[in-house]
Amino acid sequence: MQHADEPIVAAAQLNHTVVYASDRQASAGFLATVLGLEVGAPFGPFIPVDLGNGVTLDYYEKTDEPIQAQHYAFLVPEEQFDTMISRLEVAGVVYYADPRHTEPGRVNGLFGGRGAYFDDPDGHNMEIMTRPYVRP
Repeated sequence: MQHADEPIVAAAQLNHTVVYASDRQASAGFLATVLGLEVGAPFGPFIPVDLGNGVTLDYYEKTDEPIQAQHYAFLVPEEQFDTMISRLEVAGVVYYADPRHTEPGRVNGLFGGRGAYFDDPDGHNMEIMTRPYVRP
């Protein structure tokens, strides 16, 4: 039963997720720099990166075993896409038009927008895209 002082949530929404990193500060800083965001203050064992839509990536340092790469996709404003690509180039990070990383230095034109894939310091396959995928 809902209490009067609890906010009403119309549907389930992603609030945060944990991203494993060998160096949580470096990985959070890398992504924040590419996306033009700020790294938040440590919160317990986490270094947060707030994405601006109410979702936080909480970077957690994992050193006891290899990090299994995951995929994270970010919907970004068209007017900021070129700046993000430039930040990758300045950092010496190769970006690709495809998720398998076979088309280096290129962007894709999916769904009338632009997109690119790149690895973060721990091999997570990051994606920036200016249009969401259209599902049938």
